[in-house]
Amino acid sequence: MADAPGGTDTPTAADGDELADTPHRVEIVERAVAFEGMVWDVVRESFAYNGERITREFVDHTGAVSVLAMDDDERVLLIRQYRHPVRSREWEIPAGLLDEEGEPALEAARRELAEEADLAAEQWHVLAEFLNSPGGSNESIRIYLARGLSAVPAFERTAEEADIEVRWVTLDEALAAVLARRIQNPSTVIAVLTAAVLRGRDWHGLGSADEPWRRHPTLGDW
Repeated sequence: MADAPGGTDTPTAADGDELADTPHRVEIVERAVAFEGMVWDVVRESFAYNGERITREFVDHTGAVSVLAMDDDERVLLIRQYRHPVRSREWEIPAGLLDEEGEPALEAARRELAEEADLAAEQWHVLAEFLNSPGGSNESIRIYLARGLSAVPAFERTAEEADIEVRWVTLDEALAAVLARRIQNPSTVIAVLTAAVLRGRDWHGLGSADEPWRRHPTLGDW
């Protein structure tokens, strides 16, 4: 087995084993809400692991969806809006929380595209999924690729969304901004990088828009 960079032996998966995260259930000994927030809570859980009791606090998140909208010229839609925790007006793709009771993820994505960009789409695919900060949150985000775009009546936006700025850029321009670290919104970075790779594969690897979301903390079966 070859050494990893730096000379340290690194174990590798056996031939034929798929490189993938695996579910691991532990006994939850105690659970309480440590902080009840306006949007999401911080919970405290104690659990049994490797023969000891461990306590951790984390953000109990609803999950979210985001949308990479792409037109017929392979331009992608970016919006700029204020994000208070990082004191920045970020360039990002339309996104939103799964905070409507019983709303399927795909319908939430359709809603967010209309509310933040005044657009509808005919073609939807799953582009990517990721866990935003697994050491401190159970937030899971699904990114959709939306194509076959059309305009819908303008939505009346408020608060941080009231002054949203819209820009259409080529996928290559967005990729250059990501690689130069000029934009750092995680959904946008992952969406752009994934789209750039899949474009080079003639879009093989896209998921069905309604495929089960296994890793979502409440919708999934992980």
